[in-house]
Amino acid sequence: MNKTEFIKAIADKADISLSDATAAVDAYTAIVAETLKAGDKVTLSNFGTYEVKAKPERQGFNPITKQPITIAASNVPVLKFGKTFKELF
Repeated sequence: MNKTEFIKAIADKADISLSDATAAVDAYTAIVAETLKAGDKVTLSNFGTYEVKAKPERQGFNPITKQPITIAASNVPVLKFGKTFKELF
């Protein structure tokens, strides 16, 4: 499912217009991004928690030359699904 299909599904499920659903999805993603960028978590009951995890510097290799390289430390956004959501599957 892509973003357009997702927005249409929300519009149908919530019985709202496509423009309202688009605004809601855009607001949702913007708020999650802003909150994570500020260093906070976003916890949605019965769904999951968005948070930023720090990945330490590590050793890797160039697959073409097979030379070792150092992969820099980075912060990555993650979504950890909650127990209730996992139990649906």
